[in-house]
Amino acid sequence: MSFTVSWQTLLETLEELPSDTTLVTPLSRKPFRVTDIQEPRILISYREADETIPLNRDQFETLVQRIQEAHDGFDLNQLPSGAGPYATVLSLHPRFELDDREGTLTETDTPTASPLVDAHTVDHDDSNERDEPDLPVYADALLLIDALERHDPTELESLETQALVNLYTLLSDVQRNANDLRQDVRATLLERLHHDQPVSGQYGSVQRTSRRNRTLKADDKVLERLDAEGIDRERLTSVDSSKVDEALEVTNVSESEVYEITESEYVRKADVDEAEKESRLQGLKDQLAATDTAESEELRSEIEALEARIDELTSFQPSSEYSGQN
Repeated sequence: MSFTVSWQTLLETLEELPSDTTLVTPLSRKPFRVTDIQEPRILISYREADETIPLNRDQFETLVQRIQEAHDGFDLNQLPSGAGPYATVLSLHPRFELDDREGTLTETDTPTASPLVDAHTVDHDDSNERDEPDLPVYADALLLIDALERHDPTELESLETQALVNLYTLLSDVQRNANDLRQDVRATLLERLHHDQPVSGQYGSVQRTSRRNRTLKADDKVLERLDAEGIDRERLTSVDSSKVDEALEVTNVSESEVYEITESEYVRKADVDEAEKESRLQGLKDQLAATDTAESEELRSEIEALEARIDELTSFQPSSEYSGQN
């Protein structure tokens, strides 16, 4: 198929998209929208910026050539910095498949849908109300995100003790509540999974498996059964720590004579100021709910697009084919 035919198909596909469709770039997850469709180029704008960015036809053609030259799909990590929208837009073409998990873009004979559209389309709600799950882990995670934004976790030695205490407390709460929710999710999944049949999601896959646990029956039953087979009971008995402790209380034997003792130090969460957490959390919720100000919209975008902050770490320097594109 010539690129001219592919280009026309792509333009027609874009014309059919709802005007409020939100797309995201692969890897960096930066949200953007198509603002205009022209024969030589496609215009887009990022959600957090007013600037219009052109995606030129000739550079789409270059990307298609790179895809066709790749044996096992074009590696999205090879995209120059700022070229993510090209891959996203091209993935809308029915003959180009973007594998979001493997990070590849491949030409295919089977029509496919892009994973970077429907799942990320923004629904508009005139009521400006956020649908917040009533879960402890959600509240603690929001507080943890706020703390991580205010304190650099990569420079722990430079943080004040109070900041470290706050981080440790929130990390502990998130871990506990996340594990509670994880177990609830696991119980529900067990009802839907079959053995040896992995099920994949956007962020990973799971598989039902089994584990063999053993617990000895009552001592008298075990000893009686093995005694019948000629096993001496003395070979099966062992030192009981509870009985040793009782003996230590009525003898002069020291603890160190019968125990190997090692000591280790650790930090234990002693108390949680739930009132302070709730106060800070409510403040964050109020900021997020006030969507009619530029400051709150900026905060909202920052929290919703945390992954976009690693864009520079997952991008490569622009090549000559993509020079001048942002």
